[in-house]
Amino acid sequence: MQTLTYLQGYPERLLTQVRSLIETNQLGDYLDRRYPGRHEVQSDKALYAYVAERKQAYLRNAPSIDKVLYDAKLDVVHRTLGLHTAVSRIHGGRLKAKKEIRVASVFREAAPEFLEMIVVHELAHLKELDHNKAFYQLCEHMLPDYHQIELDLRLFLTWRSRREA
Repeated sequence: MQTLTYLQGYPERLLTQVRSLIETNQLGDYLDRRYPGRHEVQSDKALYAYVAERKQAYLRNAPSIDKVLYDAKLDVVHRTLGLHTAVSRIHGGRLKAKKEIRVASVFREAAPEFLEMIVVHELAHLKELDHNKAFYQLCEHMLPDYHQIELDLRLFLTWRSRREA
């Protein structure tokens, strides 16, 4: 039986369907039909503007974001797709926290829905630090199909890891 690293915790019925798609080489076709496009957000500057636009639309009162970038060092194998950090620095006599969002560079080549899901996830951490009910409600508010896109993103990562193996 295949281990589906990105799909741990999902019901066995779903895992059986995914294994069937993998065995018949149809997982890539499923993803191409469902997510045919690729986004245009290729530079760190464009990514910053993309994140700032979504933050302004949904989280105007949240702390500002100082830095947004694609990060080739984020390891999707260890399930880090994006990262939200607050880097503390001493500025004069005060301690200042700089908010950063880093997105795994694999998402430069992904469907726009996948990039949006990662950005929404990291933005939600500005309000809710833990993955609790309020966190996922906020994600759903910003991206109504959040849970389906997250599942499909995990399918994409599964397909990608099988293709590279």
